[in-house]
Amino acid sequence: MSKLSGLGGRLYRGDTSIDFIGKRRRWYALSGLLIIASAFALSLQGLHLGLEFKGGSSYTVTKTGISIEDARSAVATTSIPGEVIIQKVGTDKVRVQTGSLSVLQSNAVQDALAAKFGITTDVIDTQIVGPSWGKEITRKALYGLFAFLIVVLLYLAMAFEPKMAAAAILAVIHDVFITVGIYALVGFDVTPATVIGFLTILGYSLYDTVVVFDKVRENTRTITSTSKMTYSQAANLAVNQTLVRSFNTSLIALMPVGSILFVGAGLLGAGTLKDLSLALFIGLATGTYSSIFIATPILAVLREREPAMKALAKRVNSRSVGASVTSGASTDTQTQVVDAGKRGPRNQPKRKRRR
Repeated sequence: MSKLSGLGGRLYRGDTSIDFIGKRRRWYALSGLLIIASAFALSLQGLHLGLEFKGGSSYTVTKTGISIEDARSAVATTSIPGEVIIQKVGTDKVRVQTGSLSVLQSNAVQDALAAKFGITTDVIDTQIVGPSWGKEITRKALYGLFAFLIVVLLYLAMAFEPKMAAAAILAVIHDVFITVGIYALVGFDVTPATVIGFLTILGYSLYDTVVVFDKVRENTRTITSTSKMTYSQAANLAVNQTLVRSFNTSLIALMPVGSILFVGAGLLGAGTLKDLSLALFIGLATGTYSSIFIATPILAVLREREPAMKALAKRVNSRSVGASVTSGASTDTQTQVVDAGKRGPRNQPKRKRRR
């Protein structure tokens, strides 16, 4: 930790600097590859919508020693149409999910499961979701997402500036799209918990971006009057100054979410947690990445197009060129003086001796 704090101090003072803004094309290329991969995953596989969104029936059987194979063989005897999803929940539960069924078909599934596992139909936890209710949930989720983006855009435009708000929203869209693409690639079901995870991603991504942007605003408040550095240089310094803080915050946030994902959902089999934990884990990682490598470079590009920032860049470049020329001229003058001093006694005319 002492080495990390020492590095953080050097980054904050500017003694050590990582050129995030100058190498932005590399980060854009990496994000482009991730976006293309996400688009392919969505187009080829699509999202696996959960029961709450597409409608259907769910039957949960609780019994010690239960297995997926026994449940599948029991459902096969009913010859119900459509896809049947059977999952193990924990150690003593099996969940059977089907499409929309009639009352007779639903009763047939319950009777088959009860006969297979030697239980009564009253013990089976049955949930029936109609397609209209699923469409309503989908519509409300989209409304919530768009309302969130609009409110955040207006707040950032008033609290900071419109270009910062635009860069932050682009970074958020980048995070959500990549997270959705990975969700489609993995094949997890999209449930209301997933939507909650997506909204949490938006909040965390914006939090990390706002921290960086606040430092950018501090560094560029009087930048046009000082003319010591360009806007891109000041923004790059801000990213370096907040780099260690972003890393520590993200690491602390990823540790418990990773525990939920890999221990809770992976080892313990808590299936209800994997939807939320996967969205949070991917979103936290991409949110940290976008706030450093995407949002700030986009902001720098947008601000560098302004006439005032173009004039500032010319002044800074001219000062740096003039300083280098002056330094070179003074060095040449000193060299000539030294050389003249060395050659002086040898080149003086010799005096004639008087006899």
